[in-house]
Order: sequence, then C-alpha cells, then structure tokens
Amino acid sequence: MAERGIVVSYEMIRVWVEKFGAQIAKQVRAARQTPSDKWHLDEVVIVIHGVKHWLWRAMDSNGEVLDILFQSRRNARAARRFIAGLVARRGKPRVIVTNK
Repeated sequence: MAERGIVVSYEMIRVWVEKFGAQIAKQVRAARQTPSDKWHLDEVVIVIHGVKHWLWRAMDSNGEVLDILFQSRRNARAARRFIAGLVARRGKPRVIVTNK
C-alpha cells in the first residue's frame, strides 16, 4: 500500500478491525466443521520458571482443539466446570476418552 501512496496507521488498522472483525469471525466460525461425537480430554503438567501449571485440553477425534484451560494450580472443580462449559457450548458427546 505504501507503493501506491496509501498511508496506513495503527489507528486505521484499529478502525478496520472494529468495522470488519465481527463479520470475519462469523465467517470463520461458520466454516468450521462440527466436532465429532468422540472427545479426548488430556491433562498435562507444565513447569514454567520452576512453577507447575496444569493444562487441560479437549480435542475431537478429527484433531480439532475444542477448548483449552490453563491454570497455576490443579483444581478438580475447575476441571469439572471446564467439561460442563464445553458440553454446554458444543453439545453432549457420545463418548469421552481420558487417561483416567
């Protein structure tokens, strides 16, 4: 755009995002495939600067990440809330696979 003499500032980009962002996000969501009815839930401990963090991840059988929860402490109630929110947003799966 600079080649053509068009000046693009940070403010112009902010205005474009404000104007077209919701429309683009809607198109992206509509283009997504519906998740399969088999979900895989995984819990991983990650150490960052010597501090343990827990990462919960939900994926469908096609490999699409459905949701992620990252916390600095292990909390069973938060994990149950994570699954309940996922079911509320995506519907109830046929089966949930975990590492028990």
